[in-house]
Amino acid sequence: MGSKNKGRTVMEVGADGVAVITIINLPINSLSLDVLQSLKESYDEALRRDDVKAIVVTGANGKFSGGFDITAFGGIQEGKVQQPKPGYISVEVLTDIVEAARKPSVAAIDGVAFGGGLEVAMVCHARISTTTAQLGLPELQLGIIPGFGGTQRLPRLVGLTKSLEMMLTSKPVKGEEALGLGLVDAVVSSHELVNTARRWALDILERRKPWVASLYRTDKIESLGEAREILNFARAQARKRAPNLKHPLVCIDVIEEGVVASPKAALWKEAEAFQGLLKSDTCKSLIHIFFAQRGTSKIPGITDRGLVPRQVKKVAILGGGLMGSGIATALIRSNYTVIMKEVNEKFLEAGIGRVKANLQSQVKKGKMTEEKFEKTISLLRGVLDYESFRDVDMVIEAVIENVSLKQQIFADLEKYCPPHCILASNTSTIDLNLIGERTNSQDRIVGAHFFSPAHVMPLLEIVRTNHTSPQIIVDLLDIGKKIKKTPIVVGNCTGFAVNRIFFPYTQAGLFLVERGTDVYRIDRVITKFGMPMGPFRLADLVGFGVGVATGMQFIENFPERTYKSMLIPIMQEDKRAGETTRKGFYLYDNKRKASFDPELKMYIEKARSISGVAVDPKFVKISDKDIVEMIFFPVVNEACRVLAEGIAVKAADLDIAAVMGMGFPPNRGGIMFWADSLGSKYIYSRLEEWSNMYGEFFKPCAFLAERAAKGAPLSAPVELGKSRL
Repeated sequence: MGSKNKGRTVMEVGADGVAVITIINLPINSLSLDVLQSLKESYDEALRRDDVKAIVVTGANGKFSGGFDITAFGGIQEGKVQQPKPGYISVEVLTDIVEAARKPSVAAIDGVAFGGGLEVAMVCHARISTTTAQLGLPELQLGIIPGFGGTQRLPRLVGLTKSLEMMLTSKPVKGEEALGLGLVDAVVSSHELVNTARRWALDILERRKPWVASLYRTDKIESLGEAREILNFARAQARKRAPNLKHPLVCIDVIEEGVVASPKAALWKEAEAFQGLLKSDTCKSLIHIFFAQRGTSKIPGITDRGLVPRQVKKVAILGGGLMGSGIATALIRSNYTVIMKEVNEKFLEAGIGRVKANLQSQVKKGKMTEEKFEKTISLLRGVLDYESFRDVDMVIEAVIENVSLKQQIFADLEKYCPPHCILASNTSTIDLNLIGERTNSQDRIVGAHFFSPAHVMPLLEIVRTNHTSPQIIVDLLDIGKKIKKTPIVVGNCTGFAVNRIFFPYTQAGLFLVERGTDVYRIDRVITKFGMPMGPFRLADLVGFGVGVATGMQFIENFPERTYKSMLIPIMQEDKRAGETTRKGFYLYDNKRKASFDPELKMYIEKARSISGVAVDPKFVKISDKDIVEMIFFPVVNEACRVLAEGIAVKAADLDIAAVMGMGFPPNRGGIMFWADSLGSKYIYSRLEEWSNMYGEFFKPCAFLAERAAKGAPLSAPVELGKSRL
């Protein structure tokens, strides 16, 4: 059944006449082409043998199957791996051999049954699972649809509405819920699982339990008129939620085919649609993000040294503002003991109140019980001095962006914290060497930059100086994983990776506005491109105070390539500070709903006169394509500098930084992946043209010029003599 290191299935026939076929392809028993071929051979043998009466399918090591082997997709897309002909697995193997067999099959599900794994289980004539097992079809997250019959069998087992929800949101269900839905037929403990499945299979054979082919069930499918209504509603929702994505609509079309035509015909339609989507740009982008996300914690020279993360039990947080309270929420939710220090009782009470409010919102949404809330909040304690810092394993400083204040804090921390304690700062722009200047502990000073709101945003930027010890990085990677963040390790510079790369984002918007492009049109074009909000709506959300403070850092450090507009400071003078004052680029009502502001023109005209810039008809009539390029190409240019300076380990880390830190559309694969889809030559030529016309802000950096000259991708590995990492 294949070599030991390849994925395979093994079959054992018991005295009861039940053949147990086990999927083996560690760690999650993914369905590689080897496994699927081996599954077919095992079935052929079981159906041929007279001593086999019934079949149980299960997975090794307490996991049924995590789905089709995603690593094979890259090979198929590049033409290196031969793809099975459309419908071979889904129709010829799973439907015509497994489901149509004259011997019944039962799936014994523990751990996970995702994607192709659940599709194999749904082909069986019954499913038994454990309470903790998770079952789902998450294929749409990768830009494809279920390809082994899932679009047809899931609606027939759980009904149209629930199946659409499971497929379109990629949300799994657990054993108990699956039982209530009819997706599984019984729930048992893991040690009873296989024996129960064996007895169930024999009961089907003896007709004591129903022998049902999922594909032909109709009892859960609504009448044609009702089904069409449900499908049309799902289409409208999908268009609203993701107007740039085609594959959710393809998925709904394929489901509809099974309802209005026949499920067998729809299997062929599913197979063809799957093949087409697999070659789409969206699928390539999302698969790139899938692997890039898993690659961020592999750091050459750090994670390959055999260092083991130390146990961190108690964490202290300085500051209970929005960031401090968000970080505290993330930590206590993952069972860390946290002490929060503030400067007075009033601020401390407010900080703890924010953490309680964060948790209560989970309770209101039904994601946390009252009992769990009480247990979680009991892990947090507020203090006003450093006395209880003597046994903490890590401190995260989250106070305002003031250099001398942070320097004083780190000098104090060195006195009170134990020598093994990690000293982290949540600064978003200030140089860490400056922060730790007054200490002798620079080897344990590190940046732990969370994004706001810290308990929600998935990214953690771990910032390393030339002095930070590898052990500290390994410890922080482990903490990031435990609090369910995706970590990226970056070098120390102004703005680190995310904020530095995106500093030209709003500046490019200001450049366009001063030359006559409409503010609201820019935001509209950028959200249509796939960003959660345009540069001006984002500036309002962040607040002009923060925007100006960080902007000053970039003007100081990169004076030659910042676009200096007085528009935001002028608005600030007039008591406009963004969303908090209900006036910024937009006007806000008491529900924070944004609307256009006709008074904005006055401020723009004033800023224009200070900059000495006139309205240019070319920018009034600028195309959507040019808006996207003028906003994002300076961002790509800065990302190239970050790579060239060794601030980031690899281009894929910057893709994750852009997607998870700034909301860059994942279906475009991240900032560098998207740039490579356009080509380094094209980006260089546009920036060069603009820099000749409008100055240094657009000037392409040496790294970009070099890649363009060679026609090389921007994401190809960097040859570096010296790296900030």
